[in-house]
Amino acid sequence: MSDAALINDLQTRGMRLVDPRAGNDSRRGGAGPSDHKAVTIGGTTVMVPVHTAPAFESPYLVDAPDAAGVSRVTRDRVEVAKVRFPSRPRFYDLSTADGIPYNKIAVLHSRDVLATTVLQTCIRYESRKKTCQFCSIGQSLAAGRTIARKTPEQLAEVARAAVELDGVKHMVMTTGTPPGKDRGAAILADSARAVKAAVDLPIQAQCEPPEDDAWHQRMRDAGVHALGMHLEAVTPDVRAKIMPGKASVPLEKYFASFEAAVKVFGRGQVSTYILAGLGDTPEAILAMSETLCGLGVYPFVVPFVPISGTPLESHPSPGADFMAQVLGPLATMIRAAGMSSEEIKAGCGRCGACSALSTYEKLAVPGTPANHEQRTER
Repeated sequence: MSDAALINDLQTRGMRLVDPRAGNDSRRGGAGPSDHKAVTIGGTTVMVPVHTAPAFESPYLVDAPDAAGVSRVTRDRVEVAKVRFPSRPRFYDLSTADGIPYNKIAVLHSRDVLATTVLQTCIRYESRKKTCQFCSIGQSLAAGRTIARKTPEQLAEVARAAVELDGVKHMVMTTGTPPGKDRGAAILADSARAVKAAVDLPIQAQCEPPEDDAWHQRMRDAGVHALGMHLEAVTPDVRAKIMPGKASVPLEKYFASFEAAVKVFGRGQVSTYILAGLGDTPEAILAMSETLCGLGVYPFVVPFVPISGTPLESHPSPGADFMAQVLGPLATMIRAAGMSSEEIKAGCGRCGACSALSTYEKLAVPGTPANHEQRTER
């Protein structure tokens, strides 16, 4: 099994841990890659579900790390890989002057990405009739694992520490959608400006398309290097069913905002999250991705992972075959459009840990390491 196939299978099936304490802390619920654990396979760090219903029944079992920090991954008692767990970051041990732990302000994703949800509330989440059915942005706030609003000063302080202590390479700033026509762009611009004044760190901002496209340039001027505006689902029926509030923003608005943002940030520096497994067919996802690639927008397709406490907690994840039908052709499509995850300056697509897409991209280019059957630590 190639790295791409193994990562794809792990991300759709999850894994069981002999020692749940191995590696960095995993989070249950909340924004971002919740219910996952970061593991490094060869030279690639990915997020794999560990706290979901499918993961509890996964055929993959991961042993406790040995003295060298290496864990065996077995399936039906047969070793299929060896992995490592990124360690707990040192900046997690610090707190602000007013006593807020740094990991309530921002957290480590994968092994070198700092991530924060600047505003932990959302106009979509406040009503079950409007909420995105997969979203758990309010769970970590209700559990006291984060704070409702991170100030620019707090984010700058934590970002500087994460770079100095843990070698963080880039930062993701997302936000719940606030009231107002900027859709969170103003909060993100203020936050990016403060971080850039404190430390040289590439930043991706994520928000809904602002009503005024001038916000793209304002975010760029504030220090944002890349922008994510997430479709989540690609067909009107699925969008209306899965995210009734967000679906009120028509696809035409997204396309117009994508086009305007690419003019500011450049081809491949604007991206969109697409959750495979919510009802869109592989053909629909690939058709949308072809349109996005034509615009210069990177389509970051990830397998849907059900999170407990959400309306979709019992919705199945897509199978590995489904994802392979999408990721293989998509990787070729992205490369043909002159884009790649490696060239994204910051953000989810650059990190790539929530999908096997970046590994499939390497398979699409002859002579790259992922094309070879011999792999590190197997």
